[in-house]
Amino acid sequence: MNEKDKLLTIGQFAAMHGINKKTLMWYDQIGLFRPAAINPENGYRCYNYHQSPVLETILLLRELNVSLPEIQDFMANRSAASLKSLLDEKIAELDRNILHLQAVRKTLCGHHRNMVTLMTMDLSEISVVEKEERCLVTVDISADISFEKEVELITAETAKYQLGRLHDASYGSMIPVDSLLHGRFDDYSRLFIEIPILNESAPAPETGLHIQPGGKYIRAFHKGGFDKIPLRYQAILDYAGRQGLTLSGFSYEKGINENVIDRVEDYIVQIEIPCGRPDV
Repeated sequence: MNEKDKLLTIGQFAAMHGINKKTLMWYDQIGLFRPAAINPENGYRCYNYHQSPVLETILLLRELNVSLPEIQDFMANRSAASLKSLLDEKIAELDRNILHLQAVRKTLCGHHRNMVTLMTMDLSEISVVEKEERCLVTVDISADISFEKEVELITAETAKYQLGRLHDASYGSMIPVDSLLHGRFDDYSRLFIEIPILNESAPAPETGLHIQPGGKYIRAFHKGGFDKIPLRYQAILDYAGRQGLTLSGFSYEKGINENVIDRVEDYIVQIEIPCGRPDV
């Protein structure tokens, strides 16, 4: 007798596939997966190796959260085409879940970096750091746009790029460097939302995404009310002058401790501005 034709007890077959034998009994009761034979002497269910690929397919589909009615329908109409169709759907669903989990992981890492910064930072320090390129969704704003309208704009852009909830994205505001150089420290022109991972079905980048360039940035922090932030910007400009650094593009501001404070006075803004040396 061929090894694959030999019969196994329900306990042996269940153990071989890492499941409880009650699962096999249930599958038999609902007509999803029948034993290869029934022992005529004691009525025990018996299985053979030929059945293993079929059971593994059922277990895989269950792991993918395919419903029992869907699996029963597949088993009743098993074919390469029907399995391919079912797997196509589940692969696409897995890809969406992977993208979401990658975005959540990136968000958590960002929060973690912020907490490390909070625990080790010197608020008076101004430094130069290296940053990677980032992809931002931006919306234009002006002094005559209300806060409520700004919230609407952010919400609309979040929906447009299928970012999910705002906790999946880092957001803040931008000031043109030209405005800073002319002393207009409150000339906020854009709000931004960083895209952790762009959904494949979202609009293409050429529809208006802003690429925050990678490279060297002046980084500083400001704690407290926004009425004092011009003093911080002046300190940044003075630092750039002493270091022979040229600022370019935009200043990117974002809060880094909103989730651990209750008072506006404790709010900390991180300021980052692209910089370089004229001779580089």
